[in-house]
Amino acid sequence: MTINRHEIRELAVQSLFSIDTTKDDAETAIKSTLELADKPDMVVPDYLTFLVSGTLEKESEIDSEISKQLKDKWTIARLSRIDRAILRMGLFEMQNSLEVPKKVAIDEAIELAGDFGDKDSKSFVNGILSNFVEG
Repeated sequence: MTINRHEIRELAVQSLFSIDTTKDDAETAIKSTLELADKPDMVVPDYLTFLVSGTLEKESEIDSEISKQLKDKWTIARLSRIDRAILRMGLFEMQNSLEVPKKVAIDEAIELAGDFGDKDSKSFVNGILSNFVEG
């Protein structure tokens, strides 16, 4: 069974959302996400592990950077769990993936926000992540 990068990102966001809710470790959350997606026997793609584990490892650093972009009295904790997961993963991918251009990572995050977030998520994610691209 082949799985494309967008599907991997969807699974990563779902895993990160799960971790934010249950406090499970990356491996447990990925396994649960694959079961919920009717893919329990799928070999976990390396890129999925990279996104989930890497985002978790750098979470406090990422949250600090995102916090600087939030307006007024907004904090990371006030964001919806899904927006938080998408922003964290999107920024992690932008900063750590050598094979994905930053603008592609942003476009993917915006698409995920449209798939999983509310009506304002796409523009919110775009507004925050775009601040991390020079030029």
